[in-house]
Amino acid sequence: MRTIVLTGGGTAGHVTPNIAIIPKLLEDGWTIKYIGSKEGIEKELIEKVNIPYYGISSGKLRRYFTLKNIKDPFKVIAGFFEAYKLLSKLKPKVVFSKGGYVSVPVVLAAKSLKIPVIIHESDITPGLANKIASRGASRICVNFPETLKYVGPKGILTGTPIREDLFKGNKEAGQKIGEFHDKKPILMVMGGSLGSVKVNESLRKSLENLLKNFNVIHICGKGNVDESLKDVKGYKQFEYVGDELPHIFAATDIMLSRAGANALAEIVALSIANVLIPLSKEASRGDQILNAQSMEKQGYSEVIQEEELTAELLTDTINRVYTNREFYENTMKENKKNDGTKNVMSLINEYK
Repeated sequence: MRTIVLTGGGTAGHVTPNIAIIPKLLEDGWTIKYIGSKEGIEKELIEKVNIPYYGISSGKLRRYFTLKNIKDPFKVIAGFFEAYKLLSKLKPKVVFSKGGYVSVPVVLAAKSLKIPVIIHESDITPGLANKIASRGASRICVNFPETLKYVGPKGILTGTPIREDLFKGNKEAGQKIGEFHDKKPILMVMGGSLGSVKVNESLRKSLENLLKNFNVIHICGKGNVDESLKDVKGYKQFEYVGDELPHIFAATDIMLSRAGANALAEIVALSIANVLIPLSKEASRGDQILNAQSMEKQGYSEVIQEEELTAELLTDTINRVYTNREFYENTMKENKKNDGTKNVMSLINEYK
């Protein structure tokens, strides 16, 4: 029996690439186990795909001072010993880590047990968790060519694994999900798995003008549905979408998104014209700004910085990108990134 342990969590972006490779792993005869945090978003997502899940203690690693920094290192230490015990029992051939704080004790425990570890870094610059975990890695998969200079000789450009079902959506089904009865183009708005207050607010301020030209599907995040707009014709809100997502993608003509690396990988794979609003440095370490700059440089996207965001600028930019959508679509089709699923699977299968 060949066992692989997957790990990663904290946000959906640290889980979905793991979910993308699960069908391929099963096809290739791997037995799959997942180690995540006890109550993180990854627990719910992995249990939905019927993979055995093991929760461990997890403390957040922060670059700033807070009293939580006093107790969280003890959680990481506890997580290390819990992961060590689990890995000793599961005896995997390899560990594949998508990052997030819970992955650190798993990767370090694997290193101490001499279990090979493959890490995947989606952003241009590695986050703190992956910087620490990289010490225990055999290989580091990256999504952007710019990242190779940050990770050294362990790095390999693979791209990001994409779920196969995202390519199998039905346009008509997507239109029905939106409850749209006319032929206006569809603008899909997505602010990440946790939603985005600023993106949501700016979109809603622009909604009256945008609805003149578009139907709008808005994935706004948990607790962010605006009840006062529920009956607005041509505007459909969701807290979160699951099985509907491939159909919504198939029906989408233009997209407004944050610049998380996994969302960008999906946009490029599906060749969707898009406008990006990266998280500001005030709200993040600046990784989304770099991701968005790379997308714009390659001719895939138009970017609005959060500090410059206004309803008028948002409306004008969306209209302009839609008018020129074929340029962005064709650029992405001509310059598609590596097949992330195939490349990651090739590395994993070296440890059969």
